[in-house]
Amino acid sequence: MAQTNVNIRMEENLKKQFDNLCNELGLTMTSAINIFAKTMVRQRGIPFEVSLHIPNEETLQAIDDVNNERNLRGPFHSVAELMEDLNA
Repeated sequence: MAQTNVNIRMEENLKKQFDNLCNELGLTMTSAINIFAKTMVRQRGIPFEVSLHIPNEETLQAIDDVNNERNLRGPFHSVAELMEDLNA
């Protein structure tokens, strides 16, 4: 099958991280990009979710509580203890 060149631009740091990861996986950057392209063609779309997942206010509050060690429960030493707390 005939081959062709494709030139892309990316941030230098991203390229270094991508190259390192590819090497760890035993791939070249070219083979990784070919895998991505073949998967896109086969699935007729991007092979992973692309979204602007923005947590709702309740989730943001829960994240803030965990980060600031507020409103935490436990530790529980048994399922029975956990269930007792949940049912209280």
